[in-house]
Amino acid sequence: MRDSLPYVLILYYSRHGATRAMAEQLAAGVESSPGIEARLRTVPAVSTTCEAVDPEIPDEGAIYADLDDLRHCAALALGSPTRFGNMAAPLKHFIDTTSALWLNGALIDKPATAFTSTSSLHGGQETTLISMLLPLLHHGMVYAGLPYSETELMNTTAGGTPYGASHVAGQRSDQPLTDSERRLVRAQGERIARLALALQTLREPS
Repeated sequence: MRDSLPYVLILYYSRHGATRAMAEQLAAGVESSPGIEARLRTVPAVSTTCEAVDPEIPDEGAIYADLDDLRHCAALALGSPTRFGNMAAPLKHFIDTTSALWLNGALIDKPATAFTSTSSLHGGQETTLISMLLPLLHHGMVYAGLPYSETELMNTTAGGTPYGASHVAGQRSDQPLTDSERRLVRAQGERIARLALALQTLREPS
């Protein structure tokens, strides 16, 4: 059953906590807009041992996503750390299970965005964001990055790209979000919430 309020699904994988911190800031941006809420969901790690099974509910943080979370969302925000300039395998594994949604056109005309975290400034942030964009386009979603009206894009000395928010977590993944990174990811949440509400009216039957 759908919730009474439309929601932005913030679907992320986070190994050391940096991407999770971004997801929480993006959720705050979403929920600063009236009439919509954020739904935080994560995905389990992928194991190289076939017998390894993660618990049904994580020990901490968001619960695991299922396809209904994606099916009924008003918008989607994907978050992943970089893995050699690409999204992490656990997130890709989940996306690879969404063929039924693609066949039914369940995500067509819904807005989507992406965010990422790297250990270094030039660690593949933009290519990782683009790697998350590709399956969203196949689903017929409307991608929304960060426009340069967000002046922090011109001033940041850490993360921040027009393709989506980003964060430089440091070699030990222990660097907190900078003020610029925090403002940008919140702005991204605010923007995807506005677009979700606006595009929802276009998808409603006349």
